[in-house]
Amino acid sequence: MSFVVALTGGIASGKSAVERRFEALGIHTYDADAAARAVVEPGSEALAEVARTFGPDALDNDGRLDRAAMRKRVFDDPAARTALEGILHPRIRTWLRDAVDADDGPYCILSIPLLAENRAHYAWVDRVLVVDAPEAVRIERLVRRDGIDAALAAKMIAAQTTREHRLSMADDVIVNDGDEAKLDVAVRELDAHYRMLAGGV
Repeated sequence: MSFVVALTGGIASGKSAVERRFEALGIHTYDADAAARAVVEPGSEALAEVARTFGPDALDNDGRLDRAAMRKRVFDDPAARTALEGILHPRIRTWLRDAVDADDGPYCILSIPLLAENRAHYAWVDRVLVVDAPEAVRIERLVRRDGIDAALAAKMIAAQTTREHRLSMADDVIVNDGDEAKLDVAVRELDAHYRMLAGGV
């Protein structure tokens, strides 16, 4: 298994921009969002369990998970969110661990948006990198990205753990406030640091 860096950050903090830069440096990244899509492919046990738990409205006309409908449902109902996470998260963790176990790079990135909420399940990672951004920047990104209003964007941010909680568990922090050149430099510096740490394992 490679040296593993868990990458996290609040919604719309810019984790994908950081991921892309590590990938450009030849580092493999394994994304919990990709895992979440993979484990609910049509025919999967997870999708069948979601349909049993939430009813046929959880699926779209093609028999796939209706992500937009489920996203609204879980933000409006904490019990529904807990039930959905109970179905998906164990399978996501297994998918990610299998990917890491097969990785042959100097180190790899494990991108986990909800790491703070599930830290105990990822005790095996070597380091935690938090991508941070001011809340106003995150709200603006969400409004632009998802075509929603600022009130819903703020609600989505509030549904996650606090910025302070995420930062408290960070070994490293990248501030992603929109300065591309600064982001490039930060990722290059951390890449060199992680290669050095991985070489000493």
